[in-house]
Amino acid sequence: MAVADLSVMVFNIILYEIKDSYFPYSFFNYSPICCLNIALVMASIDCSVWLTVAFTFDRFVAICCQKLRTTYCTIKTTTVVIAVVCSLSSLHSVPAYFAVEPREFIDNVPWSCSVKASFYTLPIWMAYWWLDTILTPFVPFVLVIFFNTMTIKHILQANRIRCALRGKSGDQSCNDPEMEIRRKSIILLLAISGNFVILWIVTMVSYVSVQFTDEKLLVADYNDPFTILEQSGYILRTLSCCTNTFIYAVSQRKFKEELKSMLKCPLAETPFSLHRNQVIKISHNLKKL
Repeated sequence: MAVADLSVMVFNIILYEIKDSYFPYSFFNYSPICCLNIALVMASIDCSVWLTVAFTFDRFVAICCQKLRTTYCTIKTTTVVIAVVCSLSSLHSVPAYFAVEPREFIDNVPWSCSVKASFYTLPIWMAYWWLDTILTPFVPFVLVIFFNTMTIKHILQANRIRCALRGKSGDQSCNDPEMEIRRKSIILLLAISGNFVILWIVTMVSYVSVQFTDEKLLVADYNDPFTILEQSGYILRTLSCCTNTFIYAVSQRKFKEELKSMLKCPLAETPFSLHRNQVIKISHNLKKL
C-alpha cells in the first residue's frame, strides 16, 4: 500500500502536475512520455485503491471468519493477492495510453497530451470509460463500506455477548480493556470508510458527469466550472491515497512499537559507540592489571 501510494505521488503529482508549473517544456512533456505517464498514473491509483480494498477484506476475514483466517491470512496468500492486484491494475491502464493524443505541435514535435475526441463517441471507448468508472471507484466504495460494516456488526455482537457473560447489560459499561480495543477498531474502520468515500466522491461525480453530459476530461480551461470540479476531485483523490496508508499504519500497535524502538535506538548500537565501549572496556582491563 505504501509503495502504491508513493507511486501516485511520483507519477501524478511530480511527473504530471508539478512539471507543468516548473518545467513546462521538459523531457516529460513530450507526448509519448506524457501518454505513458497518464497510464502509469491510472495504474498506481488502481493499485492504491484495490490494495486498500484487499487490506479491508483481510481485516474482515481476520475478525469475522475464524475458520477462513488460518488459510487466508498467510504470507503466501498476501503475495498472491498483491501480485494479482498489481498485474490487473497494470493491464487495465494500458488502454489509457492510446486514449490520449498530442495537445499541440511545436516545430513538428508533439507536446503534452489531451484526451482524444473519439474517446467520447466511439462505443469501445465509452464502454472502457464505464468499466473504469465502475471498477474505480464505485465497486471499491461498495466493498469497503460492506466489509467494514460487517466487521463493525461482528464486533458489536461480540461486545454484547461479552458484556452478558460478565453480567452487564448492553446499556452498561463493562470497563473491559478488550472492549476498549474493539471500540478503537470500530473508530478506525469508520475513519477508513469515511475517508475513502468522502475524498473520492467528487471524482466519482465528475466521472459520471462525463457519461451523461458534453463535458470533457483534462481540459486546460481553469475558468470552466467542470474543470474546477474535476481538478478538485483529483486533489482529494490524491489526498485519499496519502491518508489511507497513514491511517492503517499509524493505527497498528506493532507499527507504533517498531517506530518507538527506532526512535529510542540506544547509542550503544552505533559504530562510534561500539568503538567507545571497546575503549572503555580496555581501560577497565588495564586498571585491573
